[in-house]
Amino acid sequence: MARTYLGAMRAFLALTPSDEQREALSALQDHLRCGRHVDEDDLHLTLAFLGDVSLSQLDELDLTLGSIRPGPVPLEIGGLGVFGGDAPRQVHAAVDAEPRIVHLQAKVSTAARRCGIALPHRRFVPHVTLARFARWTSAEDHARLGRFLAARSDMRLPPALRTELCLYRSTLSEDGPRYDLLESYPLC
Repeated sequence: MARTYLGAMRAFLALTPSDEQREALSALQDHLRCGRHVDEDDLHLTLAFLGDVSLSQLDELDLTLGSIRPGPVPLEIGGLGVFGGDAPRQVHAAVDAEPRIVHLQAKVSTAARRCGIALPHRRFVPHVTLARFARWTSAEDHARLGRFLAARSDMRLPPALRTELCLYRSTLSEDGPRYDLLESYPLC
């Protein structure tokens, strides 16, 4: 793993959509007239958000992830959803909970926990975040989001096989998070 950072850092493990899927998701975002859009290059499916982790934990995880080889994972994106109910925090493209994705998510979560990284125990809901909303989202933005969801909720993209697991650093800023690729791991 490249030694570009010393100390603790926010990190996560993810699959990235294919270039074609990213382009299609970015085009879909063009119709979403509210929220803070995720940049096309930053679109991803989080498998495990690691939170703040130490360099020693990342070193141990790096060794473990190098041996996980479940084979290619199909990324099938279809449908839209929100988290937050009546006060949405984000809108996302849903990812089919295909057994190989669920298996990979379980494997990387187990690997992280064995390296001393405390992950929350919550249900895995595979998705690619398209935009985030501030707590003060206006009634007008709620209406825009409702129209967007009604018009495009049946969207479906061609599936793509993913052959790499990616480890990212997440840096928070006023303009939103910035993601830097730390390492990628072949899945086959």
